[in-house]
Amino acid sequence: MTGRLVIVGAGQAGFALAAKLRALKDERPITIVGLENVIPYQRPPLSKKYLLGEMDFERLTFRPHTWYPENNVELLLSTYVEEIDRKAKRIRMQDGALLDYDTLALATGSTPRTLPASVGGDLDGVYTVRDKRDADLLAGEMRPGRRLLIIGGGYIGLEAAAVARHLGLEVTLIEMADRILQRVAAKETADVMRAIHQAHGAVIRENTGLHRLVGENGKVRAAELSDGNTIEVDFVIVGIGVTPNDQLAQDCGLDVGNGIIVDKFARTSDPSVFAMGDCAMLPWKGRRIRLESVQNAVDQAEAAAAVMAGGNTPYDAKPWFWSDQYDVKLQIAGFNMGYDETLVRPGSREGSLSVWYFREGRFIAVDAINDAKAYVTGKKLLEAGIEPAKAVLVDPTTDLKQMLA
Repeated sequence: MTGRLVIVGAGQAGFALAAKLRALKDERPITIVGLENVIPYQRPPLSKKYLLGEMDFERLTFRPHTWYPENNVELLLSTYVEEIDRKAKRIRMQDGALLDYDTLALATGSTPRTLPASVGGDLDGVYTVRDKRDADLLAGEMRPGRRLLIIGGGYIGLEAAAVARHLGLEVTLIEMADRILQRVAAKETADVMRAIHQAHGAVIRENTGLHRLVGENGKVRAAELSDGNTIEVDFVIVGIGVTPNDQLAQDCGLDVGNGIIVDKFARTSDPSVFAMGDCAMLPWKGRRIRLESVQNAVDQAEAAAAVMAGGNTPYDAKPWFWSDQYDVKLQIAGFNMGYDETLVRPGSREGSLSVWYFREGRFIAVDAINDAKAYVTGKKLLEAGIEPAKAVLVDPTTDLKQMLA
């Protein structure tokens, strides 16, 4: 195919799509439109090794600058798409420039939810963690002895807490629900992660919401909490989830619903427009889900590239995730949505364990905490459609590998 592909979004999914097409020897001209002023890069290390100063930005980039002209991939950075004209197959940039396409890919990602101005969300010193600019701003705040408030007990909030404690900050994390990781993990996993953070000196306050942030000369200075307490803070990180960037798709008449609705080939309701990554709502086991993970962004983009290059293989999502906190690696295989039973298996090393999820008696996911064997076994079981024997799971003296035989 020779018609131009325009990719809206220069993140993991957008880059993976372009790179896979070139690996498949597809020579169509490609243009990537990106909002940031830097070439595409990995985001997960931003809030960990990059923020800790253990990795410089050049190591985060997917490819050097020279890769793009050498592979006929045009980068339009520091800009965004204002409008899509699907009938004319043309996009209009915010400066009025027009760009025609034959195929369009929306890899627009998601945006962190922010606090409203009415509760102090517009004060200086209130941050989200999403891109390089966020990480660079936070790096200037992360100094030993400073007081950090984290709002939200999901993975973003917990990972930020781990980095801050490692750097010697005083950390208080508040979670409005009755426990951390309420939406994404079982109580057993949450209990382990809470204990790890408390052992490292972080203060975790559950059943506690934010009433308002208090500022002085436009800078956040304190937080009034829902339990009536007020704590002094030097800065705040907000980790209360993300929303898919689907407004552009909605405005041009594509089907959306908590994300851009796509079929098993990553096509939208317009067959010449694809969507992938955090912004896409994909079919999975009889339902529609949105997977917020690097793994899905890459896998779905590469599957879409194969389709664009003439293939006809549907994308079969095999969810897996990870989270690094202190010296703890939490690895997750599967998707635990709707689970009604969990089993806990102690690991072979001190402090390691796994939580196995079931729905209506069927195995659907596993959380492995410093337990790579449980993670790898669980992932293989899910991919092979094998139901693990529960008696084996709860008996730590048995070898997990026997279930794969």
